[in-house]
Amino acid sequence: MMWMGLAVTGVVIILALGFYAGRLLFQLKQQNQRHQLARARRTATIVESIQVIAKAMLQQQCELSEGAIRLCNLLEALPSASPPDYSRQYPKLYEFFYKVSGFAILDARAKLPKSERMRQDVARAQIESEYETAVLKELPALQDYCDTL
Repeated sequence: MMWMGLAVTGVVIILALGFYAGRLLFQLKQQNQRHQLARARRTATIVESIQVIAKAMLQQQCELSEGAIRLCNLLEALPSASPPDYSRQYPKLYEFFYKVSGFAILDARAKLPKSERMRQDVARAQIESEYETAVLKELPALQDYCDTL
């Protein structure tokens, strides 16, 4: 009789643990689905931003240096398990980005003396004129890449 009570207690404990494990697995599945959905939404938002900026650059509605900085940062923010080497896919864009990213922006630019701001503006304009054609040629390929995402 005592064995029977222990066996019933053991079965109840095993069933309770099984139910609890199943519940945890279900919650994990839901969490993974939410994570994938959030990742897909983030990717879609970033891709849309890249498309808009690239289009604005092609239509000369956006400064080339500002667009390059934004595009390179957005590309690096794309969620991917194994991201491609964008600097190899778009070498001129990234080369241009590295050259113009050293200039002061926003508050740091506002704090500069007027002569230094002018010097940086002239240097940036020279770099933009040097890279404009090459960068603009890479933008359609970037837009095509975004269409595949």
